[in-house]
Amino acid sequence: MAKQQNEVRDLQEGSYVMIEDTPCKINSYSTAKPGKHGSAKARIEAEGVFDGKKRSLSQPVDAKIWVPIIERKQGQVVSVDGDDMQVMDLETYETITMRVPEDADVSPDENIEYLEMEDQRKIV
Repeated sequence: MAKQQNEVRDLQEGSYVMIEDTPCKINSYSTAKPGKHGSAKARIEAEGVFDGKKRSLSQPVDAKIWVPIIERKQGQVVSVDGDDMQVMDLETYETITMRVPEDADVSPDENIEYLEMEDQRKIV
């Protein structure tokens, strides 16, 4: 899996983090002051990039955490067939099949932007 380790204190809203082995985008990040017997804690509220589920995490700010490496790519819609569409990557010219998002209106020859991590893809 394409990921790297960072400290929790280096995270910020809008960046990505792995929670429950799922890549998530951080919606809110807050820290609590260090207490008498412990270190400062960070509370992270995030939403799954590919599944849309909300997740939360509470960790010390000096703990290590996995951060996924998600690539933003450009593609061109080749054909649309029901709920599926064929997209050609504009860098590698590879053709991939993706689900058409419910809120998106795509047509052939349209350029789109999508996120990719390993075999998971999502139109932005």
